[in-house]
Amino acid sequence: MRAAVAQLDTTDIPACGDVIDRLSDELGGLDVFVNNAGTGSATPLLDLEYDEWDRIVTTDLDGAFVCIQRAARRMVAGGAGGRIIAVSSVHEHQPRVGSSAYDAAKHGLGGLIKTAALELGAHGITANTVAPGEIATPMTGQTDDDPHEAARPGIPIGRPGDAREVASVIAFLASPAASYVTGTSLVVDGGMLQMGPQAGSHLRSDDWRSV
Repeated sequence: MRAAVAQLDTTDIPACGDVIDRLSDELGGLDVFVNNAGTGSATPLLDLEYDEWDRIVTTDLDGAFVCIQRAARRMVAGGAGGRIIAVSSVHEHQPRVGSSAYDAAKHGLGGLIKTAALELGAHGITANTVAPGEIATPMTGQTDDDPHEAARPGIPIGRPGDAREVASVIAFLASPAASYVTGTSLVVDGGMLQMGPQAGSHLRSDDWRSV
């Protein structure tokens, strides 16, 4: 087994796609592509500047499109099928106050993957998203935190997720066991999305309206 490492910035378009091509050449092909780039902000819609919107959408959606398209082209040319997996978010499915750009990008990423599943199935390529909830990572301000020690009463499992719990779902989608799974979104959120009506009926203040 051989590993190759390259820097990739999804805001650098189309150069980020060139990285996919170079790695494919170096490794002799491409079987699985995981798009896991993402960023966001906590800014109300009325206060969101276009530059901030553009940075988030470029990172989360435009760059994803370029890289996924390059990966798909390589898989089709290889003729052996493949797996395309995009890490989206629970906000691919439900919005969050202060996250208009992030929500739009993740909704768009989900739609892109669904269309990819339709178009690439004939080539033996599956396309799916993994939609994490709150995961203990630097993006959620939980660098090196143990999620098992943090209380989250609003999540049925009662804690944030561990990045390895997301990785295990990605590994499943990349494996032969998921050969008939395509065009879907696997939510990894400890039950967070199921709390929608329950949480709504139990709120006792308007605190949720602000970031």
